[in-house]
Amino acid sequence: MAESKKEWYVLRAIAGKEAKVKEVLDAAIKNTDLGNYVSQVLIPTEKVYTSRNGKKVVKEKNLYSGYVFVEANLTGEVIYELRNTTNVIDFLRGRSKSSMPEPLRESEVLRMLGAIDDSQNAQADDAYDFAIGETVKVNFGPFSGFTGTIREVNPERRKIKVEVKIFGRPTDLELENTQVERV
Repeated sequence: MAESKKEWYVLRAIAGKEAKVKEVLDAAIKNTDLGNYVSQVLIPTEKVYTSRNGKKVVKEKNLYSGYVFVEANLTGEVIYELRNTTNVIDFLRGRSKSSMPEPLRESEVLRMLGAIDDSQNAQADDAYDFAIGETVKVNFGPFSGFTGTIREVNPERRKIKVEVKIFGRPTDLELENTQVERV
């Protein structure tokens, strides 16, 4: 069998069921001969920090809701198998129903794969975004709701010092950069 190049394609899935599609496809790749034609199934996500009941919670959020990316060689029954997977609507393709699925361009694939790395680097760069003298609002912890001015930025530790007024007296708080937001 001549090995042809695998390319990235986009499957449209029911929104909210992307993880289930990935799970089903990963099992099929592992247990059937679909693994010879499909090498990767990917759902690009980013980490989102939220505050719930006074505690910082990290959640994974899909970058592209309703889409699952597959690296595959679409020969023979592979298109049929992927299209008829549970919760999959169809491939992302041209306007006519008879058009073949179009592979992603190399630049799009690199941007998609790079977006995953960039989202992890973005948290490291958050400390650099704040400037001394900038007004911020504390959104986490016992001082939630207080507004203050940034006095010091420590990018290595991802900490900032914020001066807030408590009972009319200035008080310095050392906070993580994720605990404040711009006003």
